[in-house]
Amino acid sequence: MRLRYARLTTAGPVRPVNQDSIEFWEAEDPLVREKQGSVALLADGVGGLSKGEVASRLAVDTALDMFRQTPPGLDPPGTLRRMFLAACARVHDASLRENQGKTMATTLVVTIVRNRVAHIAHVGDSRAYLIRKKKIFRLTKDHVATAISVKLGLMLERQAMASAERCQLTRTVGMEPYCHPDLTTEFLNHGDFLLHCTDGLHAFVLDDEICELVSQHHPYDACRHLVALAEKRGGDDNISLQLLEVRDWEEVVKSTVSTSAPSVIPAARELAPGMTLDGRFEITDLVARSNMASIFKARDRQTDEAVAIKVPLMTLESDVAGFERFQREEEIGTQLQHPGVLKVIKVEGKKTRPYLVMEFLDGETLAKILERQKPLPEKEAARYASRICDALDYLHKNGITHRDLKPQNIMVCRDGSLRLFDFGIARVDQARRLTFAGFTPTMGTPDYMAPEQVKGRRGDHRTDIYSLGAILYEMTTGSTLFEGESPYVVMNARVTGDPIAPRKRNENLTPVIQEIILHALERDPEKRYASAGEMKKELDDYEVVQLTERHLHLRSPQPWKNRMPMILIIAGVITAQVVLFLAMFLYFKSKH
Repeated sequence: MRLRYARLTTAGPVRPVNQDSIEFWEAEDPLVREKQGSVALLADGVGGLSKGEVASRLAVDTALDMFRQTPPGLDPPGTLRRMFLAACARVHDASLRENQGKTMATTLVVTIVRNRVAHIAHVGDSRAYLIRKKKIFRLTKDHVATAISVKLGLMLERQAMASAERCQLTRTVGMEPYCHPDLTTEFLNHGDFLLHCTDGLHAFVLDDEICELVSQHHPYDACRHLVALAEKRGGDDNISLQLLEVRDWEEVVKSTVSTSAPSVIPAARELAPGMTLDGRFEITDLVARSNMASIFKARDRQTDEAVAIKVPLMTLESDVAGFERFQREEEIGTQLQHPGVLKVIKVEGKKTRPYLVMEFLDGETLAKILERQKPLPEKEAARYASRICDALDYLHKNGITHRDLKPQNIMVCRDGSLRLFDFGIARVDQARRLTFAGFTPTMGTPDYMAPEQVKGRRGDHRTDIYSLGAILYEMTTGSTLFEGESPYVVMNARVTGDPIAPRKRNENLTPVIQEIILHALERDPEKRYASAGEMKKELDDYEVVQLTERHLHLRSPQPWKNRMPMILIIAGVITAQVVLFLAMFLYFKSKH
């Protein structure tokens, strides 16, 4: 087993000094590496104290030295405890001897990978995640003041992330001369990812978003995308992460064995320009490649037209779930026939490997357009929104709710047409004409989520209308609906309040487009447009829009309510029970 490693650390857009430290080490000798294992370390210096950057560097260097010095025969948990004790003592000693008695402290998360097992230890709020088959699992629990409230059910996770107490660490490396790390063990499979990150990342990017970006990109590209997203959300902290991809070569070799005829391309042989797939598709160019699949441009010999072919990487072709996902995506796509929805082409006969054939689009996503120009002219934004409404109306009439509508999932072609794609978390009404199984409800993207999604509800077609309202708001104002110090604050804002009126952000907008946007963005689904077709009618003809002055009734978002009274009630109940127990004990003792 080998590890593919990537890392990225930055001071971020606000902080002048990067107080994070990262290291990865493994012996060059394969035999030594097999006995000793590989180690990844990440630390985040406590900025509220003195010289956090010194504390994090000392902790990482000391722990790494201890790992190198530890005999390979010692079990990994024992090695981790020695590493943390050494690091804690070194930072604490440096505070007394080299920093004039001023306290230094840091978080620290360390993973030792040996014999296909990950051994993780941590102190503080830097996290470790496991990402497996497009699902993410948090392997560590933050040592922060809000942790107990979350554990007792007095506070939701998203409330805790938005709380001021979230930054109060209850356990660090260096505050005291010794510390007790939490330890956990995880068996690894080929294709797994292990991620370490500081709160500069996980406080601004949701777990599901981390999973999506890691699953879709090469490790280094995933690191870049995650840092960029945290910075876009207004991250004001240092941002650091390291990503390890498990590469089990025995599994790769197994997947390369082909029982097909010699004329068939083996499943493990990577496609490349110049090859022909199944005697029909001539591969001409590589368009894009992620950590999950490659997309090629090809010529269809049957039609002599250009097509796009999506092919999963060979490491995923033996994954039953991945194969079924491709089959389902093809089944859905071939039954959707609309000029505003990406067309999937049905391939008859037996395939030699999993792949998906789609129409080839010459254009760019709406997200790319908005990166280049924001805000868009009102007429252009309204025209885009109208075309999206047309596609949504078709989907909704066929019982499909997209639920992850965002600029990244909208392709604007050079001929002026538009396509919606990526139905990974769509909801399908089983009672309608198109019937599909296997969809897993998941959260959407925070900037475009409807309030009901934040509350954990499945949503319906009006969920898409809210998301379109959020997109139209961004196209016309140049800003997303809400801004905040974390995605959890942003999600809370859309549940408890309304965005700033569009014309306050862009005074050149007409009252009509403002009315349309705010109608789509009503927090109560019952008050939104009843259908995408109804919204399209108003976008196409401003004369039919009735101005109701919605902008005068907007409510500012409210912070999370304090749950302290509930805590006091519970504390009182527990105290009463203890007092009652002691009274009964003393009473019966006096009787004897």
